Amino acid sequence: MIEMLEYDFMRVALVMAVLIGLTAPAVGTFIVQRRLSLLGDGIGHIALTGIGLGLLTGSSPVLGALVVSVLGAVTIEVLRERTRSGADVALALLFYGGLAGGVVLTGAEGGGANLQSYLFGSISSVSASDLYVVAGLAVAVLGIVAVFGRELFLLCQDEEVARASGLPTRFLGILIAATAAVTVVIAMRAIGLLLVSALMIVPVAAAQQLTRGFRGTMLLAMAVGVLSAVSGLAGSFQYDLPPGPSIVLLALAVFVAAVIGGAVLRRRRAVPAAAGADVDVEAEVLRG
Repeated sequence: MIEMLEYDFMRVALVMAVLIGLTAPAVGTFIVQRRLSLLGDGIGHIALTGIGLGLLTGSSPVLGALVVSVLGAVTIEVLRERTRSGADVALALLFYGGLAGGVVLTGAEGGGANLQSYLFGSISSVSASDLYVVAGLAVAVLGIVAVFGRELFLLCQDEEVARASGLPTRFLGILIAATAAVTVVIAMRAIGLLLVSALMIVPVAAAQQLTRGFRGTMLLAMAVGVLSAVSGLAGSFQYDLPPGPSIVLLALAVFVAAVIGGAVLRRRRAVPAAAGADVDVEAEVLRG
């Protein structure tokens, strides 16, 4: 770890890993609670078109991905709300259309090698200017979570109750989708578009095995995200492995450990409860 910090590009990568580890699970907690776990995956497909446009026009691929991803995420939310019966088909068409558009555009520009780094991540190639953009977007995402956290929680728990309470459910739904899109763009250079959804979902799934409350789940998921991102980056540097898959595999390992630990905790909690029930039954028998 100390040896890794001797290199400027690895220090930049480390800061980015921490930002991604905090941001992705924070947004992912709302996505999982709303049963939209594949949203990040779909947005990643759509972001490819933005990357292709950026490469084709000679502008910033990150900016192109950001604009197209947000527009695509808003479209997804509108389709999900208005066309529930055919939403799956409509969303599939949008996802695969984005994937095909990105491949065609990058192929026309001759940017197949560049596309590879966006698909699977290349955190070592991130520059200081990229880090400033990612940091700004990460602060914006975490700020939205902090400001609208209560309203978003109510929406994710029960949309009908949130609507009856007078909350702007359509705006909040679009806000979640747009925030997820920004998170995908934040993480794509490090994790890769094909794997970024995993860091949004897996730490949350791991935290759910060990916690009960929503806030506790989010905080633990963010801790798991940072641990996975930093450890995966260090491991990739030490053993010359691709950083994106290394980070995701570590997050999955934490999930497996959490499943085992959660089962042990539930069993320990069940034993005193069962013993208390037996005592109550015995007392009833004696009184009878």
